[in-house]
Amino acid sequence: MESKTVLDEQGMRRSLTRIAHEIIEHNKGIDNIILVGIQTRGIPLAKRLAEIIKTVEGNEIPVYALDISRFRDDLENRCPLKTELPVKDKKVILVDDVLFRGRTVRAAMDAIMYTGRAKEIQLAVLVDRGHRELPIRADYIGKNIPSSLQESVSVKLKETDRIDSVDILK
Repeated sequence: MESKTVLDEQGMRRSLTRIAHEIIEHNKGIDNIILVGIQTRGIPLAKRLAEIIKTVEGNEIPVYALDISRFRDDLENRCPLKTELPVKDKKVILVDDVLFRGRTVRAAMDAIMYTGRAKEIQLAVLVDRGHRELPIRADYIGKNIPSSLQESVSVKLKETDRIDSVDILK
């Protein structure tokens, strides 16, 4: 399988730094904001964003993990469990590695709505590869990577894979 690296460690760091600054600017600070990382790779990305935001703003921003498996529309027996996210009156910023068809994000929004009424939901992704099946778009994008349906995008993070890279696999 042929692969091409489109983001290395330095490129990923630059993308996350830009996203963090955009989050701060768009929300006029970090009051009432929480970051929610979609399992698996969204969680370490959310933690990295929180660290960058802390460096810039001088205050910590809460980070939570979200397992959306019970909210997916491709499972036969869905039975949502109450998640413990303090979303009431908060601006929730969902964080994920790749935005593709939009189904994972839809499931994450369902999970958040099931938990409570957020003031607002925003989406930050490291990679947007297109090919949406649902009308979902990211508010913050690290890199747009046009890809064919025959290609796949592989995100590797030090926390889970011991290396930072984004590759297109053909």
